[in-house]
Amino acid sequence: MSNAQFETYGPSPSPYPPGYGGFDPYTAPTVAYGTPAAFESYTERHESGYGGPEAYADTYRPAYEVAEGAYAPGADHRTGRRAAHRRRGRTVERVEGPMRRLVPQALVVAFLAGGTSAFVANDKAVELTVDGAPRTLHTFADDVGDLLADQGVEVGAHDVVDPPAGSALESGDEVVVRHGRPLRLTLDGRPREVWTTAHTVEAALRKLGVRTEGAYVSVPRSKRIGREGLTLDVRTERAVTVLADGRARTIRTNAATVAEVVEQAGITLRGDDTTSARAEDFPRDGQAVTVLRITGGREIRDEVIPFDVRRVEDPTVFRGTEVVERPGRPGLRRITYTTRTVNGVRQKPRRTGTEMIRRPETQIVKVGTKPLPVSTDSTGRLNWEGLAACESGGRPDAVDSSGTYGGLYQFDTETWQRLGGRGRPQDAPPAEQTMRAKKLYVRQGTSPWPHCGQRLHG
Repeated sequence: MSNAQFETYGPSPSPYPPGYGGFDPYTAPTVAYGTPAAFESYTERHESGYGGPEAYADTYRPAYEVAEGAYAPGADHRTGRRAAHRRRGRTVERVEGPMRRLVPQALVVAFLAGGTSAFVANDKAVELTVDGAPRTLHTFADDVGDLLADQGVEVGAHDVVDPPAGSALESGDEVVVRHGRPLRLTLDGRPREVWTTAHTVEAALRKLGVRTEGAYVSVPRSKRIGREGLTLDVRTERAVTVLADGRARTIRTNAATVAEVVEQAGITLRGDDTTSARAEDFPRDGQAVTVLRITGGREIRDEVIPFDVRRVEDPTVFRGTEVVERPGRPGLRRITYTTRTVNGVRQKPRRTGTEMIRRPETQIVKVGTKPLPVSTDSTGRLNWEGLAACESGGRPDAVDSSGTYGGLYQFDTETWQRLGGRGRPQDAPPAEQTMRAKKLYVRQGTSPWPHCGQRLHG
């Protein structure tokens, strides 16, 4: 409905007869968005029963009324005609036509005026900054959360909203949103994932409290961090001491390995030289690394392998007598050792190889099981000359180099006297020496002569 309907530009011809004393809506003065001044007096006369001529028929018809003779679905068209006749028979209703046009117009204007005031009251001018990009906008949102939803700004667990999403929103407020970004950070050799709202690498490291002075950073510090995040390697500056050749060198470094630290200290590793820490290890602040100067060599040693002794019982040999049937032979193996000297100190050799040169041969010994003779008469058939030749070279006065054993059969003085001899055995006649040797054989067999006793049976 246009406001022009409430504006009067000049007198209009009136359809009422001359001298009409009632309210003339065509000539009455009007006020924009208001009500005709004569409306009140006209209403009083109308309500007192005044009726105008038939020429003042009502030309206003609300949209919900069915025109005369028109067909309305679901209604009796005859009922519509009767209602029309009743309306024509009522003069008061026809006179109300112009007033019924003005009243709805006034109500609409009043509604629009009140709605405009409410509209202006709820509108808020705020500034929204998302990741550093500000913009000023108007909104009807009641709180920060509604504003972000209206603007399509999604907020996650790692994002920061200032003021918080539940805060009430007033005109002139400023809302800041900083989205979180994943940072896959390896700091001094230790990997981890952190979230940051900083936009650049330098700002992120500053927020994380990482000391960047003298540090190695794998990307430019001014590089921007996108929403997808960034992979970053940072090595801070550390103090490491290198001990080499009797000197200590302390350097400040951001090296990634011990090998790099040694190289930066101006030390060259040669041959088998190594370090106390593994070359690929990450050097820690305050760590001391020792350079080990190593010289190495090889040694070969021959080692004797003792032979085994196998004893076999023999019933043809007197009990207590052992006869070596096959002498044993020791074996020989060759062992290779690696030697090394660390910083001038020789280390324990380390065996690195073994080679068999000769295998040992087992010695076979016959052990007598034949009963010993009960008297020396039965020992006459034994080879006593052979035993004496083996023990003393057949000399009755022979004495060993230690002076302990003497005579043909190399008696010691204690055994000689226990057998009934006097003085020293080497001083006795040969016959006595042989007689006492036979007595000893009867008691112990050939065991008193472990090396030469087998000659008795030879």
